[in-house]
Amino acid sequence: MTHLRRIMIEELVRRNYSEATHESYIRAVEEFAVYFNCPPDRLGLEHIRIFQAHLFRDRKLSPNTVNQHLAALRFFYVKTLHKPWNTAETPYPKRVIRLPEVLSPDEVALLIDSAILPFHRMIVMTLYATGVRRAELAHLRVSDIDSKRMVVRIQGGKGLKDKDREVMLSEVLLEALREHWQRYKPKEWLFPGGKWHTSLNPITPKVAWRACREAAERCGLEKKVHPHVLRDAFATHLLDAGTDLRTIQLLLGHSNLEQTLRYLHVSKRHLSTAVSPLDSLTLSNKTINPDTPART
Repeated sequence: MTHLRRIMIEELVRRNYSEATHESYIRAVEEFAVYFNCPPDRLGLEHIRIFQAHLFRDRKLSPNTVNQHLAALRFFYVKTLHKPWNTAETPYPKRVIRLPEVLSPDEVALLIDSAILPFHRMIVMTLYATGVRRAELAHLRVSDIDSKRMVVRIQGGKGLKDKDREVMLSEVLLEALREHWQRYKPKEWLFPGGKWHTSLNPITPKVAWRACREAAERCGLEKKVHPHVLRDAFATHLLDAGTDLRTIQLLLGHSNLEQTLRYLHVSKRHLSTAVSPLDSLTLSNKTINPDTPART
């Protein structure tokens, strides 16, 4: 491990950043150095501008992904090298806000039933039943399942180890978890890693991604399915069932209500309450002759 990498990791740890952020920031700085074939501490803002253009033009990355690269480089220069950062010279591209692609309840049921491996089926079911992120699912412990209070304790949250929360424990999920425990006998981690799921370490978040992808391919879903899609379905289906936004915000662990508001745009219940103004018009029943030339 190089001196710079060690210092950067120390700064990330001091600020309590998540392991996923550690990996993405380190990888972004490595790609930056490899592109110029030069140690990153010898590169400056002009190189960052060139690299930013390369990410857009050559690698065709989205604005949001480019922003992640810039955030990593900014952290490296400001927190690791203690160098100034001029936002005017390295502007962040405008973020693209996309609506989540939500699965219907029938599609979620099909996805769960298409997970042939019992371990994968349990992963897909838990993702949907609790709305957890894939990293949170990977770090669930057996002791986090409280069947007396019917809640699941989610420890840590998105990079914040002091941001614990609780979500409801479904009766259906509890029964499935009992079968899961009988089959794998997990001791500490609810989803132990290893080929036979007997490791002392938990699974990696990639296992959850693989479980969703394989189930989606097996049932022929055309929508792109990954763990966060089930999180989006969890929130949207709760909203459709009448759950208020504040409760959904707490269940998802959002720090800002604005993060939760986006589900209003895809909620079937909220969209169906709005009537198109076209329906209020009185239109003629006359049909248009297709042979009539259009006016210019």
